[in-house]
Amino acid sequence: MYSYNEFDRDFLAARNAQFRAQVERRIDGSLTEDEFKPLRLMNGLYLQLHAYMLRVAIPYGTLSATQMRQLAMIADRWDRGYGHFTTRQNIQYNWPKLQDVPDMLDALGDVGMHAIQTSGNTIRNVTADHFAGAARDEIADPRPVAELIRQWSTDHPEFQFLPRKFKIAITGSPTDRAVTRAHDIGLRMVEKNGQPGYEVLVGGGLGRTPMIGKVIRDFLPKEYLLPYLEAIVSVYNVLGRRDNKYKARIKITVHENGIDTIREKVEARFAVLRPLFSGVDQQMLAEIEGHFAPPAFRNAPTDAYDAAYRADPVFRSWCDTNLFAHKQADYAIVSISLKKHGATPGDATGDQMRVMADIAERFGHDELRISHEQNVILPHVHRSDLPAVHAALKAADLATANIGLISDIIACPGMDYCALATARSIPVAQEIAERFEDLKLEHDIGPLKLKISGCINACGHHHVGHIGILGLDRAGVENYQITIGGDGTETAALGERMGPGFAYDEVTDAVERIVQAYLKTRRSPEETFLETFRRVGADPFKDALYPKETVDA
Repeated sequence: MYSYNEFDRDFLAARNAQFRAQVERRIDGSLTEDEFKPLRLMNGLYLQLHAYMLRVAIPYGTLSATQMRQLAMIADRWDRGYGHFTTRQNIQYNWPKLQDVPDMLDALGDVGMHAIQTSGNTIRNVTADHFAGAARDEIADPRPVAELIRQWSTDHPEFQFLPRKFKIAITGSPTDRAVTRAHDIGLRMVEKNGQPGYEVLVGGGLGRTPMIGKVIRDFLPKEYLLPYLEAIVSVYNVLGRRDNKYKARIKITVHENGIDTIREKVEARFAVLRPLFSGVDQQMLAEIEGHFAPPAFRNAPTDAYDAAYRADPVFRSWCDTNLFAHKQADYAIVSISLKKHGATPGDATGDQMRVMADIAERFGHDELRISHEQNVILPHVHRSDLPAVHAALKAADLATANIGLISDIIACPGMDYCALATARSIPVAQEIAERFEDLKLEHDIGPLKLKISGCINACGHHHVGHIGILGLDRAGVENYQITIGGDGTETAALGERMGPGFAYDEVTDAVERIVQAYLKTRRSPEETFLETFRRVGADPFKDALYPKETVDA
């Protein structure tokens, strides 16, 4: 993974010192809250419903054991002993005191981390496939390019005051595990005539007006990526709406102008910018790639894994659900669920972070990843070590075998924390997870992605959930809309709204009716929920949600 050089460390130290002085001026009253707000947002500090919240970037989701331990220390020392991992591969601390934030930022800087551009109308944390560098289906590791984009976009003088926030996601695999089609810019690595390049998508996004990104270039040679990105953002910076923040995202710019017009303007700007880069970006990329060499994989028998898999049904269930194919046949990618039934999705205690760090250091080549699905990944674990890894996770309450199942729920903080939320998300997620644990159905149901947002900003990605739940305020009462058929992968689609919403105490029953309708309708246990929906359409699910006698009444 990338290691900060002297320039990086000096830059961050100066930036943190500057913010420390700003905090001191806010505390002594020299700055009003209105004056302080743009300064704190530039450093990832929000004012939530009950307290400040610090959002820390985990670039392209990659962490070392040392960094994870530092996140645990920060949680224990300056927060309430836990952190919340988000769909943007960030970690959020929900209860810091303002006077402690500069010390938190210095502690992050000590391990090469920061909170810069995790807020504001800038290019946010660049996200990537959480299996990057390990997945068997990968064309190439996208993280060096993600790091290049991070360096280019951080404090870029032209892009600090964009019309609206801007998000970039990248995947190096034909299988889209980074939701690239729901980002302002999505980059999918492809090959043409044996050469790697990118399919470039633009204008995706969720929130108030959800849209799937459109292809602006079906193949962009790898060496042209940075000037092409600069061309896209430059065109958006000129055309983007500044008169209405609800129409300011690039998805609206693309929609109002048309993809052909946007493409024409981007290509014209690209023609101007491309000669100006003169290969310096490729020299930087070559240096960055040296930081991402594969670990020293070891050869060892897998007998211990084979024996444990045969003998222990709990271990076998965890392996079948939480392991994924690694490019090395005797290795596995391990997904650690932060979705224990009844827990807050995406939360990890300081002690749990330290356990994951220890496991990564001992068994995982000192690498961890954070997924946009709010789980933690050990990308490189030899199969012979899996029994020991499972035992250590089990002791820390981290061995829930539910990755990709109905209780592996993405949920935003909702009205428990967020000042923008209009309904609760966390307790709804908890109740649904507990219901299906009690029913002992989720393994029979199979792959099913359920996502919950507590407001129309869609931080819980509900639009691309197989089942999506959106919490709204209806005359002071929580009301939950349900969508079905969303998809955040390479076959991305927005979910179809089913009908009238449900009260808070009706949501779990509604989800159960949807699932029971699926179990009755599927052709076989091998046909997934999404495949069934695409085959039969919405009607069987609407009939289950709104029985005729209820409608007639």
